Amino acid sequence: MRTLVFDGRTGAAGDMICAALIAAGADPGVLSPVTDRLPVRYEVGETTKNGIRATTVDVLLDDDDGSGGSDGNGDGSDGDDDGHSHEHDHTHERSHDGSEHTHTHDGLEHAEGAGVHRSYPEVVALVESMDLPDSVESVALDAFERLGRAEASMHGTDLDETHFHEVGADDAIADVVGAALLLDDLDPERVVTTPVATGGGEVEMSHGVYPVPAPATTEIAAGADFSVVGGPIDRELLTPTGAAILAAVAEGADSLPDFDVDAAGYGAGDATFESHPNVLRVLVGEGGELDAEDRAHPHDHALVRDDIAVLETNLDDADPEVLGGLQETLKRAGARDVTVVPTTMKKSRPGHLVKVICKPDDAEAVAERLARETGTLGVRQSGASHRWIAERDFETAVLSIDGDDYEVAVKVASTAEGDAYDVSAEYDDAAAVAEATGLPIRDVLRRAERAVRDRIGEE
Repeated sequence: MRTLVFDGRTGAAGDMICAALIAAGADPGVLSPVTDRLPVRYEVGETTKNGIRATTVDVLLDDDDGSGGSDGNGDGSDGDDDGHSHEHDHTHERSHDGSEHTHTHDGLEHAEGAGVHRSYPEVVALVESMDLPDSVESVALDAFERLGRAEASMHGTDLDETHFHEVGADDAIADVVGAALLLDDLDPERVVTTPVATGGGEVEMSHGVYPVPAPATTEIAAGADFSVVGGPIDRELLTPTGAAILAAVAEGADSLPDFDVDAAGYGAGDATFESHPNVLRVLVGEGGELDAEDRAHPHDHALVRDDIAVLETNLDDADPEVLGGLQETLKRAGARDVTVVPTTMKKSRPGHLVKVICKPDDAEAVAERLARETGTLGVRQSGASHRWIAERDFETAVLSIDGDDYEVAVKVASTAEGDAYDVSAEYDDAAAVAEATGLPIRDVLRRAERAVRDRIGEE
């Protein structure tokens, strides 16, 4: 198994993730979908941090006049930052106050905080317009949804009403989409991260001074699979953008898994610390299967990761017969699950929200079938990239009733380690037995499930 590991002991930011992936072997040429849609370019360079040679990535405004502000290198660095002027703890949310910073790099203006500050729907529309591979688009949208939900939660707004500031600017979009493209180029089968350092101390925001990790980072980490640790210095080491990217792509692990390392890359942040190299390390190699005891806490689970796409559309004029038939028509096209939810549309019209889960490779075919069946003018793909599911097997329960034997299929749900935690008899089988015997359906369901539970308990 091809495994990629983020070593999170000195935190993470969007530019550091991109730089580390390039240093580990990803081709910067795959970043063209971003530079084709945004007025930016990626500047890849090298620097040395506490004796470690590392890769740097700057996102620069691809501006003809090259005008910009002063360099402003006031972070107290010792000069080995390769011309970068902003500290690690302010990468894309570096000031956390919505202010914009500009400086020049080889005649080009740094894109940090520059460009349009977009709403969440505008960011989604921009990402969807980049003609990205489905898996890349899904990762990018997942990261932005996490950022949007964190912002909405902090300010008590709806997701679609959320306005990004630094994380909606050109450079942040370049970091998020760039990381997804570079990771796709390396093509690992599994991505994990060790516990990620948040740093410590306080950070100044527009609404006051807050402890590290910042509120948005805390919200994102709460929904991530990895764990976080404080320190090792009193600086903000994990940014919301870095946290969102890792949350969208990585499983958590308490330590480096056992695997054969083929490549290692170091992505540098801008600040220089006295005793801790300000670099994010990425390791790529073969192996890395995670046992249950290796999984990070507190998100300790042993379900199976299943890559998915989630499709949605709103309908206000669909016939009930069409809605009722979507379960079958969409599943024939590749859908794994179809949900139809009553809702209220614009002008208080009654309508329905159709949500479909499918495999990423089937998303286009399922979306087309959904459009043809319902007449909807658009199908959106939301940011979810995977789900955690149980292993599912079927057992046959044989029920002896009045001298006759009847068979009922029973679904058994278990963890990846084979620990069965739920049994559920198939309704249609139970209904057929109930009709033949005169027993209530719920009685047949209970008998079948008890028989399988007893059998599993004996094994």
